[in-house]
Amino acid sequence: MNESVQVIPLLNLALVSIPVLLVIGILWRWSLSPGHAAYALGRMLVQLLLIGYCLMYIFEAENSLVVIAVLAVMVTVASWIALGTIKTRRTVLYKQALISILIGGGLVLVVVTQGVLQLQPWYLPQYMIPLAGMVFANSMNAVSLAAERMNAELERQMSFDQARNIAMRAALIPTINAMLAVGLVSLPGMMTGQILSGISPLIAARYQIMVMCMIFAGGGLSTAMFLEMSRKRFMECKNF
Repeated sequence: MNESVQVIPLLNLALVSIPVLLVIGILWRWSLSPGHAAYALGRMLVQLLLIGYCLMYIFEAENSLVVIAVLAVMVTVASWIALGTIKTRRTVLYKQALISILIGGGLVLVVVTQGVLQLQPWYLPQYMIPLAGMVFANSMNAVSLAAERMNAELERQMSFDQARNIAMRAALIPTINAMLAVGLVSLPGMMTGQILSGISPLIAARYQIMVMCMIFAGGGLSTAMFLEMSRKRFMECKNF
């Protein structure tokens, strides 16, 4: 198979802004705060351009301390964003979210990078950073969904164990749906990217299986830890 990947000229890339602007126009026409979406799009552009340059430096440096620093930033930011659904108590539960995402996602990341892939060196940034981004981002989303649902169920005077079970189930819905749909409805990002770069679909499928298991386990472990570690905090104040 062809192992080269097509380079997208900037002018061609600009074409994708046409349907984006159509959506912004619809939001404006319907008075649905298009400014927030426009801000998110602008921030996305800046962040991706900056991370592109940063990753070039990190990949060339091949320094374990740099990789560890990047992972630390990922976990720190992910833990803060995860509690955005309960902003009034964000600082109260931040420690629990941080520890949960660090241990839950970190454990899965170690198994994948050191057991499945057996990276040499162990911190190989071309693999470590993208995989860490996947597992920590998914753990962040799962914890965020669980925190919001836990808060809502406790406000309905649900017992902690019942609310915890509902929150856990809700947190895993997106990942479980993705596993049910993969290969039938969608080809996920990693598999699509590898196929576009010329890698055999059979090899790409193995990597995608690894990724799906990784994000399911990372999200599940992080959420379970967060809910149990936050038991006292949730019970102390049921109205966030």
